[in-house]
Amino acid sequence: MALRVVRLGSPRRPDEGLRLGTVRRPPRGVRREDLARLDYYDVWLPVLAPSADLVALGRSATTDAEWRRFERGYLREMAASDPAGVLDLLAAASPTVELSVGCYCEDEARCHRSLLGGLLAGLGAVMAGP
Repeated sequence: MALRVVRLGSPRRPDEGLRLGTVRRPPRGVRREDLARLDYYDVWLPVLAPSADLVALGRSATTDAEWRRFERGYLREMAASDPAGVLDLLAAASPTVELSVGCYCEDEARCHRSLLGGLLAGLGAVMAGP
């Protein structure tokens, strides 16, 4: 059992387990009942998404310094009580449940999901390989 970081909307792997959408908004034009069937997510978990202001900052980041500003803001948001509790839960569940967390961004290196994976690993989550 393990936790994996994925791109929402990409084809699911057979060992992926429950897919959690850590995004601010559901995908446009997709009906709620079609989200899982279309490989977006099974459960929406916006508490682990960056705030709207941070999403805008991350999307507009063109330099490493701008991206680091986004990173600092996201890590600060995830240290708040509600997100931190959810992160602890996911890390604790990872040895016994197949889970995936993800976002829509094409470039994982410039997406909060890379930071999310690092946070979870830092909490001792059992992380799946690529």
